[in-house]
Amino acid sequence: MKAAFLLAKDPRFESTGDLTMANLVMTLARSSYDVAVVCLSGRPEVVEADVVRIPKTAPRPAELVSRSLRTRRSLVHTRFTSDSLVKAVDGTDADIFVADHSYMAEAFLHSSRAHTRRHGDPILAVSTVVSETLVWRATRGVLGRVDSRRIVRDELRVARQAYSVGTYDAEEAQFYSDHGVRRAHWLDLTLPPKTQVDIGESGPRLVFLGDRQWSPNQEAFERLLTWWPDIARGIDGAELRIVGSRGPGRPVPLPPGVEDLGFVDDLDAFLSTSRAMVAPIVTGGGVRVKILDAASRGMPVVGTTAAVGSLGPVLGIDGIDDTHEFVQRCRRYLLDRSAAVADGDALYRANADRWNEGAPHRAVQEWLAP
Repeated sequence: MKAAFLLAKDPRFESTGDLTMANLVMTLARSSYDVAVVCLSGRPEVVEADVVRIPKTAPRPAELVSRSLRTRRSLVHTRFTSDSLVKAVDGTDADIFVADHSYMAEAFLHSSRAHTRRHGDPILAVSTVVSETLVWRATRGVLGRVDSRRIVRDELRVARQAYSVGTYDAEEAQFYSDHGVRRAHWLDLTLPPKTQVDIGESGPRLVFLGDRQWSPNQEAFERLLTWWPDIARGIDGAELRIVGSRGPGRPVPLPPGVEDLGFVDDLDAFLSTSRAMVAPIVTGGGVRVKILDAASRGMPVVGTTAAVGSLGPVLGIDGIDDTHEFVQRCRRYLLDRSAAVADGDALYRANADRWNEGAPHRAVQEWLAP
């Protein structure tokens, strides 16, 4: 059977958390399916077998709002209902289509493939990735709070027309089940183990990793800066290093011991110099690639419940929402290298055992199975 994945980004030329998971899912799916890709891309001229690239264009706000009002659909679902995507779906020979993000299903639902299928045909699967309802409500101001109600309506409409829905959060899967979606799967995926970081050689350094163009990461970064003086107090040489694309607007003043590195040339080598990864996320949900990446390397994590989510019980990581407790856990790793080594070893084993036992592979097979 052939499975065509519908992606909002180009997996060859872009690197984001949701694409990390999409690439993982496609790799795992290849054990049972021939995999093709239909994606929006800034490099549509690149020709590649089993990849259809559709030019990615900036939305026209006035036209987008007009179509949204006319169709009574949310802005995000309206944006991805494009003629070029629909045409690409119609021209793709596949047994099933897999929408990465609920809004990418709109191209299929507006295509002739959707209109000619028999009732109950297992032809559309959806990976919600992250609920846009949550993102818009938390990060788009008044507009986001207003449109979030239409987004959740669209997400449920899409889910009810799919034969199978996958989520990266157990609570989200339960939400869909509670709202009449018969096959809602929690995709408890973890990454394959990488070379384990050597925390035993690390200095008193913590790392914050994230794309701060995404506002929840910028929010967490600014939150962490206010806590850093308490975390570092009295610890000689304590360091906090910030890695990833910088946030919008003017740079935020950094307290002593903090350095904003942007991107680093060799992330593997850099992480081996750190004791733990910190993730004081407030707005969470969906893909938690920072946590998964840390686990695959055996790097301890100090994260909030929103940062850790459903992965907590899977990997043995507890979410910490109390500020004092969060600060004390950070201090413990900075002061006690052996504690960081022990917790990193346990995390690495938990992740490696799940992968070697085939748990992620089974999750994808069960989700896509007709």
